[in-house]
Amino acid sequence: MDKKIGFIGLGNMATAIISGLLAKEMVKAENIVGYDKFQQASEKVKSKYNITVAMNEQETASSADILFLAVKPNVLPEVLPLISGHIRRETLVISIAAGKSLDFLEEHLGRKDCKILRCMPNVAALVQEACTGVCANGNVGENEKKEAMKVLESFGRAVEVPEKLMDVVVGVSGSSPAYVFLFIEAMADAAVAAGMPRAQAYEFSAQAVLGSAKLLLETGKHPGELKDMVCSPGGTTIQAVKVLEELGFRGAVMDAVEACIDKSRNI
Repeated sequence: MDKKIGFIGLGNMATAIISGLLAKEMVKAENIVGYDKFQQASEKVKSKYNITVAMNEQETASSADILFLAVKPNVLPEVLPLISGHIRRETLVISIAAGKSLDFLEEHLGRKDCKILRCMPNVAALVQEACTGVCANGNVGENEKKEAMKVLESFGRAVEVPEKLMDVVVGVSGSSPAYVFLFIEAMADAAVAAGMPRAQAYEFSAQAVLGSAKLLLETGKHPGELKDMVCSPGGTTIQAVKVLEELGFRGAVMDAVEACIDKSRNI
């Protein structure tokens, strides 16, 4: 791709996306331009990926064919007016801010002609395994949407969803790596308590999660069916499942995801 991709905000999520884009050779480093108000963040990304660092938000916006808004949701209201007059009509604007609707983005840009996509990737973009929910406003044509999806698929899966489900995407995908890391850490802690070296405990726990997820995606089987395959009659696994059920494992996970969705809806 010869187009220039811009990033306003060069934090963890932007870094993950840049890493994925370069790893898949979707774009050359020389065609990525970014800006972060914290100079240390800009210098870190430039040093690691050799991208171009802009002087400010306006320069980034004016030079980008595809512009990622990778700042925190509470920062968007001050950034959008700054760049409004610098975004070209043909530029695709992609916001990764949780909880900020397409209407919000249009309103704070003060423009109705911008081509805007709202998406929610996750940090697994660093290893090209993100799952990104995407929705677009009416200015984005089918060919432009396909182009955007191709960019987003360079660092994992990308799935178009109705905008009303974007907050759900935050809860079940955008924020969920943190829940999974917590689960892996807990399993590893138990293994360490039983005598396994910590590095080995992390390796076993993480590979178990990776393999289980891959099995689900590649077989298309219901997770309950796969769980039953592991739970032999009178075996060890069913005893572990019994304890998880007694401690409200499913309910706790559901409550956590619901809390995340509610927070996204009210940012």
